[in-house]
Formats: sequence, C-alpha cells, structure tokens
Amino acid sequence: MIKLKEKEKGLTHFNAAGRARMVDVTGKEETFRQATAACTVFMEKDTLELIREGRMAKGDVLAVAQVAGIMAAKKTPYLIPMCHPLLLTAVDIAFELNSAANCLEIEATVKVKGQTGVEMEALTAAAAAALTVYDMCKAVDKGISITNLRLLEKMGGKSGHYRCKGKEQ
Repeated sequence: MIKLKEKEKGLTHFNAAGRARMVDVTGKEETFRQATAACTVFMEKDTLELIREGRMAKGDVLAVAQVAGIMAAKKTPYLIPMCHPLLLTAVDIAFELNSAANCLEIEATVKVKGQTGVEMEALTAAAAAALTVYDMCKAVDKGISITNLRLLEKMGGKSGHYRCKGKEQ
C-alpha cells in the first residue's frame, strides 16, 4: 500500500492508498451554489468586427458559442473524471466585445441546488464557448488565442464565498 505524504492527507480526491477517487458527498446537505468563470479570446480587429456585425461565414458566432457553453456545463462530468453529475438549475453565458483590446471576454455563470459546487461546470462552459469562437473564426484568423481562464466567484458550500481579487488574476 502506498502511504500519502503528510501534506497530501487533506486532499479529498485521493483514497488512503493514494489513488484517485470521486469524493463522497452522500452526507452533505443540499444547498444553493453558484460559480462564475471567465476567459479572454484575443483576435485580429477585423475578426472582432465580423463577430460584432454577425458577418462570419459560419453564422452567428456568439449564439453558437452561447449554446456550446451551456451544453458543456451540462456535460462536465463526462469530460472531467472526478466531477459529480449535477442537476444544474441555470447556466448563463455573457459576452463583452472589447474593440480597444481586440478581444472577446466570456463569462459563464452556473447555479445548482446540490451537495457539491459548480466551479468546474462554470470553467468548462467558459472554455467551450471560447473554443467555439475559435472554431467558427479560424478560417479568417488562425492566430486567435484563448487566455486567462479563471474562476471569478463562487458562493455556497462549506468553503463559503470566494471572489477573485482582480479580473486579470
């Protein structure tokens, strides 16, 4: 049997043998939980304008990215091995086009009444929305970059309220 180092004993995704496991939430009370994640998609100025004007050849980039983000949040436990399947109560994706910085800021907010948080669902939603933007725009701008995927805020659960100290953190 593999023994865990002292500092690893507090990690909840490892069993006594040091192997990965899904955390047991059986005894946890259902509470309201919410998480918001974000990422930034940088692109050429012309690409951003095509998105803004709805003139991208593949269609309405933001509408498709919105649906992709929602679908990804719902499918998170199929992508991230230790995530629990959750009955999400709300998923919202918001976009901010920033012409000064030639970027699109994506925010995903996910809500649930459950036994575990929705941070991974919010992060997955933001990432999938960004990847969809890339996919729909790559024909005109292969240099698009997706950066700064991060948790902005989480509420609920045992660990309480968390808010990112700065948007670029």
